[in-house]
Amino acid sequence: MQEERSALLFEGNPTILALDARLLAWMTLSTVKQSRFAPPSTKWHRHKRLFRPSTATAVAHAREGKGLIRINGSPINLVQPEILRFKVYEPILVAGEDAFAAIDIRVRVKGGGHTSQIYAIRQAISKAIVAYYAKYVDAYSAIELKKKLVAYDRTLLIADPRRMEPKKFGGAGARARRQKSYR
Repeated sequence: MQEERSALLFEGNPTILALDARLLAWMTLSTVKQSRFAPPSTKWHRHKRLFRPSTATAVAHAREGKGLIRINGSPINLVQPEILRFKVYEPILVAGEDAFAAIDIRVRVKGGGHTSQIYAIRQAISKAIVAYYAKYVDAYSAIELKKKLVAYDRTLLIADPRRMEPKKFGGAGARARRQKSYR
């Protein structure tokens, strides 16, 4: 149909007809490409969180789903060490299980030690759920969720800015100096 319209408008001009044919081919190709992808709500919404003072890094991906939370491919109830498992559950318990009921979260964590990885995971989950709500649900519920999380524990959403200061010469550490005798 578009070829007929362009032929009526620009009869006898081969350059314009060739351009129009290429444009038509590109448009059909782009619609085919778009139809292959899933709708935006089923895509993973990525949120990266770094937990410092150590070097643990957690990346959380959230999408519409059945309420599954996986950490490095394992379910959340298999997180080790067991003593710190409750720390990973904190964002879920504070926000409420209904907030997580229709969302799948996949977390990848690396670096640091056990404790810093746990804190990185909980922060990544918290940030991912707030970002998901802000993008796909509504802004009001995202703000309410954010207020709940910050009221419980500020480190669920706000990163720790402290860093280790490098050691200098003349002492055992960053600030400690060798003992000096005046007599």
